[in-house]
Amino acid sequence: MPLAPSELILNADGSVFHLALVPEQLADLVFLVGDPGRVKKVSDCFDRVDFRVEKREFNTHTGILGDRRVSVISTGIGTDNIDIVLQELDILVNVDLDSREIRPVKRSLDLIRLGTSGAFQEDIEPGSMVRTQYALGLDPLLHFYDAREQMANDLLDEFHRFADAHFRLPVNPYAFLADSTLFDWFATDIPQTGITMTLPGFYGPQGRMIRLPVHDPRMWNSLADFRYNGSRITNLEMESSGIYGLARLLGHRALSVNLILANRARGTFLKNPASAMQSMIDTVLSNLPATPTT
Repeated sequence: MPLAPSELILNADGSVFHLALVPEQLADLVFLVGDPGRVKKVSDCFDRVDFRVEKREFNTHTGILGDRRVSVISTGIGTDNIDIVLQELDILVNVDLDSREIRPVKRSLDLIRLGTSGAFQEDIEPGSMVRTQYALGLDPLLHFYDAREQMANDLLDEFHRFADAHFRLPVNPYAFLADSTLFDWFATDIPQTGITMTLPGFYGPQGRMIRLPVHDPRMWNSLADFRYNGSRITNLEMESSGIYGLARLLGHRALSVNLILANRARGTFLKNPASAMQSMIDTVLSNLPATPTT
């Protein structure tokens, strides 16, 4: 049955509503960056750029890197934007935009976030990188989907027990695991891994107190001690849980790689973030598998 115009909204040129892309402008390997200005930093490393599309905070470049076709897309900040981006990427590959019908054979994308975050452990150095093994969401996005069976429920059970003993949770959390294939791609060059906590804001939701008190200060004094199967909460940011959750539900593969800008335990911030970001981009792009995987 065709999707109604109120549900699948297309622009006058037939492109998806927010990203303004048509299917031929999207590759199967997609880098997700928050900052629109970071798109060019990534695509400058491509051998060729074939498409440049910009609408609102969503900026997309698609081209060739080595022997594969790749895209880089800016998501803006937060899991609300991630909901838009992940859904429209899936529409581009799994919905026939002419008939408005879902395709019977699904196509899977590889999604790699190149993001920034703050370290939550004193020993994690600003300028280093973290591969997210688990994304723990303290935002509401995935609770709007029928997602419980695909969550990392053992981690959630352990986190609820920990929270009950130490602080009051402000929201009901959710958690998802990275795609194991993408996670292993960078095991040698980005050995630091852990649990990334995604929050729905930059200040109070991440425990920053400028003029307003936070929900329960005990939470921020306790989280560094949480452990699950030897993993700890390494970093805080605003996108990874939405990427991991929606990718899992939609049948795509996702990995989040984060540059550590701040060390919250020490109260320090990286002096030259632009140089460190370029180093992370170079590391990820130069260590992709030699040929596309299927």
